[in-house]
Amino acid sequence: MEKEQAWYLLPDEAHIETPSLIFYEERLTANISLLKSMINRIDRLRPHVKTYKCREITRLLLSAGINKFKCATIAEAEMLALDRVPDVLLAYQPVAENMSRLFKLKCRYPDTAFSCLTDSLEIARQLSAKAVEERAELDVYIDLNVGMNRTGLHPGMALSLVENLQHLPGITVVGLHAYDGHIHDAALEARMEQSAPVIKQLLDLREKVEAHLGYSITIVAGGTPTFPIYAAETDFECSPGTFILWDKGYQDAYPEQPFQTAALVASRIVSLPDEGLVCTDLGHKAVAAEKELRNRVFFINAPLLEVQSQSEEHLVLSTAEPEAYLPGDMLYGLPYHVCPTVALHESAICLRTDRSLDYWDIISRKRKITI
Repeated sequence: MEKEQAWYLLPDEAHIETPSLIFYEERLTANISLLKSMINRIDRLRPHVKTYKCREITRLLLSAGINKFKCATIAEAEMLALDRVPDVLLAYQPVAENMSRLFKLKCRYPDTAFSCLTDSLEIARQLSAKAVEERAELDVYIDLNVGMNRTGLHPGMALSLVENLQHLPGITVVGLHAYDGHIHDAALEARMEQSAPVIKQLLDLREKVEAHLGYSITIVAGGTPTFPIYAAETDFECSPGTFILWDKGYQDAYPEQPFQTAALVASRIVSLPDEGLVCTDLGHKAVAAEKELRNRVFFINAPLLEVQSQSEEHLVLSTAEPEAYLPGDMLYGLPYHVCPTVALHESAICLRTDRSLDYWDIISRKRKITI
C-alpha cells in the first residue's frame, strides 16, 4: 500500500523560498468548523484577528457565517472593513491620533459598525467631543481588569464610569470587555476554577449596569485558553484568536481543544558548521523569539533537532545524526507562538485544498494600510 504523503509537504518544494510562512487551507477550514461546533450560537463568536492578519482568512470566517470580529490595531480594523465585516470591535482604547484614525475609518467604511474600548472618563470625553465634531455615533465597551493587570479598570469602579458616560453625547455604552490572559494553566480544571469568580463578577456587574441604563448590554470575554469555559458556561461573546492557526505552545497546553496546526515556517539548512551542528535560515526575523531557545520552534520532520543558538538570520541546531542532513534540506517548523511569528512575514504561501499554491498578503502586519 502506498504511504500517505505527510500533510505538511509542499508541491514543487525546490522552488519554495525560505524562510517562509505556510498556511494550510484545509486545516484552516477544519478549525473554523470545530470552533463553531463548540458553541451554541454562532453570533456569540467574535474571533480576534491579531493571529492571522490577512484578508483571505477573514473571508473564510465570513463564509462560515461569522460576522463579528475583534482586533487590536487600526490597520487590523481597516483590513476587516475592506471585506465589509459588519461588526468590528477595536479591543484597545484609542488615544491621540489613533482616535482620529478610528473616526476616519467610520467615515470611509460605512458598511462596518466600529466600536472600541474605554476605561477612562477623560478619554471617553475626548471620544464624545470627536463624535460630536464628526457628527457620528460611537459604541463603546467598558474595559475591565479582571486580573491581567494590563488594561481596564476594576469591576467595582465600572458602574461609576458608566454613570458618567451615559451623559456624554455621541457615545453609547453597549457592553463590557474582559480579557483574562492571566488564566492559562494547562489543566482545564484549574482554568475553570479561576474563571468562576470572573464570570460571577461580570454577571453581577452586567445586572447593575443594565438596571442603571435601562437596556441590555453585551459581555465580550476571554481568549483561547478560556474559550471552551465561556462557550459552555455563559452567554458571553467569545474571542479566541490562536484557534485558527494553532501552534506548538497551545497544542501542548490545551489538548481539550483539538484544533489542527495550520501554519508552519519553512526553513532550509544553509550550513554544517561543525560536527553535529546544522544551521538553518530561520532567524529572529522569521519566527517569534520572545520565548526561551528550546520553545521557539519544533521541526515536525526533524523532531530530534535541538536548538543551540539563534541570531537575526540563523538558527543553529544540534543532531546526533549529522549524516542525515545536507545543505538545502527543507525543514518544516511549528512555531511555539504563532501570532508574533505571522507578524514577521509580509506574506504567507497557502497550500489550497486543491494542492495549488497561493500567496496571501499579511496585510495588517503593517501599522497603517491607508488610514
